[in-house]
Amino acid sequence: MTVGFYSPLPPARTGVADYAAALLAELRRHGPVDLAPARCDVALYHLGNNPLHAAIYRRALEHPGVVVLHDAVLHHFLLGQLGESAYVEEFVYNYGEWNRGLAVELWRGRAASSTDPRYFEYPMLKRAASSALAVVVHNPAAARAVAAAAPAARVVEIPHLLEMPPLPGESATMRYRSRLGVAPDAFLFGVFGYLRESKRLAGVLEIFDEVRRQAPAAALLVAGQFVSTDLERAVAPLLRSPGVVRRPYLKGSEFWLAASAVDACINLRYPSADETSGIAIRMMGLEKPVLLTDAEETAGFPEDACVRIPPPPAERESLLRHMILLPSNFDIARSIGRRAAAHALSRHAVDRAGQLYWDLLCALVT
Repeated sequence: MTVGFYSPLPPARTGVADYAAALLAELRRHGPVDLAPARCDVALYHLGNNPLHAAIYRRALEHPGVVVLHDAVLHHFLLGQLGESAYVEEFVYNYGEWNRGLAVELWRGRAASSTDPRYFEYPMLKRAASSALAVVVHNPAAARAVAAAAPAARVVEIPHLLEMPPLPGESATMRYRSRLGVAPDAFLFGVFGYLRESKRLAGVLEIFDEVRRQAPAAALLVAGQFVSTDLERAVAPLLRSPGVVRRPYLKGSEFWLAASAVDACINLRYPSADETSGIAIRMMGLEKPVLLTDAEETAGFPEDACVRIPPPPAERESLLRHMILLPSNFDIARSIGRRAAAHALSRHAVDRAGQLYWDLLCALVT
C-alpha cells in the first residue's frame, strides 16, 4: 500500500505544516508514503482555512480520499477562494435555497467574518465531507459538525498529535527569560501563534494591565504574527505596557525555548472553528497550565489538567481571577501543569496517533 500525502509542510508558517511534518515521519515508519503523488492507493488530505490548502481542497474533491479537518469551519477558506456568485451557490448547496438571501448578506458583510459568530455557525463542510472516504477530526465538536453537514460520512476522531523535541535545559531557559527582560522570580504568561481577533488578545492585554496592579511581578509574552491589521492597530498601545514583551513569529527551536520559559499559556478561542489547538497540546506536554476557552472542542481535557475560561460575557471576570491566582501560588500552576503533561503524553503521543491513522488507511485499501 502506498499512501499519498497532501499538506503544506515546513517552512510554511502554519500549525498544520508542523503537524503534517510530524505525522509524515511517523507514517513512514509503517510503510511507503509519497508526497503529493499523481497516483496512490489511498490519499490523505490535510484541510484548513489557510489559502495554502486551495489545491489540496480541489484535489480532495476530484480524487476522494481521507480528509483531515484541522479546522471544522471552512467558511473563511471558501470566502477567500470563491467569488460572490460561486460563494452564494456554495452556501445554498450547504444550507438550502431558502438561505440564498443570508448568503448574499454574509458575502457583503465578509469584512467582519473574523468576529461575527454567524460565519462560524455555518461551517460549509458538506462538499468536502460528502466526497471523502473518511473524515478525520481531533475532537467531538468537529465530529458533530461533520455529522451535521454530511450524515453519511465516515467520521473518525484521532487526537491531535504531540511530538516533543529535545528541550532546552534550565540554564538556557533562564538566559532566554533574561534576554526578554523577565525577572527570574516573575510569573510569565504567554500567548503564542497567529494573532487574530478570536484569540481574544485585546481582552487579555486589557486584563493584564489590571493583573499588574495586584501582581506587579507578572509578565506577559505575546509571540506571533498578526493576521489582522485592525487588531494590530487596536492593541499597539497595550503592547507597550509595562510587563508586556513582544516577539514575532517563533520558528523551531526558539518556539520551544520561549514555551519552556513561560509559566502558563493563555490560549483562548472565541468564536471557534472547532479546532484543537496544537499550541495547547504542546504547552501541556511541557507541564504548563493552559488557560483555554471552555467549549466542546476542549471537553476531552481533564478538569484538573487545564484552566477553563468561560466564553463571553463571563470571560473577562474569570480570566482576571485566574491570572491573579496563578502568580500568587506557583504550586497550583505546577500541579496543573504536571497533570496536563500526563494527559498529553499519553493520549496525544505521536506514535499513538500515527498507528490510528495507519490502521484507518489500511482499512480503506483492504
